Amino acid sequence: MMNRKITIKDIAEKAGVSVGTVDRVLHNRPNVSEKALVKVNKVLSEMNYQPNVYASALAMNRACVLYVIMPEHESEAYWEEVEEGALKAIDQRRDFRLTMRILYFDRFSKSSFSETCQQCLEEKPDGVILVPSTLELTRLFTDELHDLNIPFILLDSYMPDLKPLAFYGQDSFQSGYFAARMLMLVACNEKEIMLMKQTINGRVASKQQDNREVGFRHYMHDHFPDVDIVEVDLALENVRESYIDILRNFFDAHPKIHHCITFTSKAHIVGEYLLKHNRRNVQIMGYDMVAKNAECLRQGSISFLIAQHGYMQGFNCVDALFRALVLKKEVNPVNYMPIELLTRENVDFYQRTQV
Repeated sequence: MMNRKITIKDIAEKAGVSVGTVDRVLHNRPNVSEKALVKVNKVLSEMNYQPNVYASALAMNRACVLYVIMPEHESEAYWEEVEEGALKAIDQRRDFRLTMRILYFDRFSKSSFSETCQQCLEEKPDGVILVPSTLELTRLFTDELHDLNIPFILLDSYMPDLKPLAFYGQDSFQSGYFAARMLMLVACNEKEIMLMKQTINGRVASKQQDNREVGFRHYMHDHFPDVDIVEVDLALENVRESYIDILRNFFDAHPKIHHCITFTSKAHIVGEYLLKHNRRNVQIMGYDMVAKNAECLRQGSISFLIAQHGYMQGFNCVDALFRALVLKKEVNPVNYMPIELLTRENVDFYQRTQV
């Protein structure tokens, strides 16, 4: 019996009940007597029966719609990788009638976030993948999801008080701390480090970027307290052409700066400027293996990139909701992505996907 797959018929014969009774027990359906329930459960335990959850899920044939609420983004951005990973996970599970709808919001507009969340509620999702706004604003939405018994997964920023089904992303404090340590391996003799930010109305786009900076400054305070961290803001409300003048003026005013860091995926803005204006004695460190960053890394204007595995984050979020909603399985609540360091020597071996 153990050398072949155990069938419902095997269980029914050993328990002395009908196949229909076993099927009702396995799927927690009503109209099973207490006596029959005890018999079937005893046989299941003795035979160590493992149900085919995929076959059961397919048999249910119930459509399931997942919603992703994420920031509007450009092409070749971190969020594009997240989106591609989520779409790949949906495609691999199309036999289960799993579909996905993506709603975008303006990351710098509270009203845009609230309106997008309200639209999501009105369309009655089965599960939600959410890139949060502020804690207070996000809580208004997630409280409604809890009331409606709709599971949700947080992506990018972890807010445990919201009690999500799961979280996928990096430990942003440790990521910033690690970034500082790696940077100072090559910049240990420097007196100044440039910190490039991109803000709108004076604030950065996410709590994650804030936490990275906190981790970075914590390391610098403990190990290189005499190094000045000089900020330059390439504000998002400015036109892109203005960045050239800002960077030119900055480097002219700080000729002794040779190393820069940013906690966004836009290190290539500085990297491309350095290449175009032949400033070969300056390098920048940044985040995310998007194409423009990778090219600057190969050409030497970016020293390091920290990879976040955005594709895998998107894929895993969908997979977790699939397992919870369709397969009725538990999922791991906190899922930190690896902090990987890319250089010009290993960038071409980086595997964006692992599925």
